[in-house]
Parts: sequence; C-alpha cells; structure tokens
Amino acid sequence: MPAIVGATQVVNVEGNAVVHFGDTAVISPKSNSKTTNGSGAVNTGALFMVTNGFSLNTTFDANLIDQPIAGNN
Repeated sequence: MPAIVGATQVVNVEGNAVVHFGDTAVISPKSNSKTTNGSGAVNTGALFMVTNGFSLNTTFDANLIDQPIAGNN
C-alpha cells in the first residue's frame, strides 16, 4: 500500500546502508555488529546538545547470537 512521506532529512549514509522510500516487501540485514559506548558517545543528527554527568558502561553479553543473518543472502 503506498504511503505519503512528509518532510524527510537524511544527514549521512555510510558503508553498506540502505535508504529506501516507497513500497517494500522485505529488507533484511546483510551484516551485523555490536558496539558499546558510554552516555552521549554515539549521537546522530544534524543538531543535538549533550549534557552528561558520570557515565559508566560495563560490557557483558550473556547471549552469544544476537541477530542471526545466515539465511539472508
């Protein structure tokens, strides 16, 4: 079903990213990764303000597989 898309701003597209407008049957990831960062470290957007106090990030991953992509080729 067609959709009406209003004002859109794409600031940055890097790597193997997909920007798609319109009807879509299936979009599946071809790769995945995991990053851990502290508070306010990976902000995206054209304009933002970050005010942080103390930030502590402990990395512990209990599950081994987060997003399996074996059948998405």
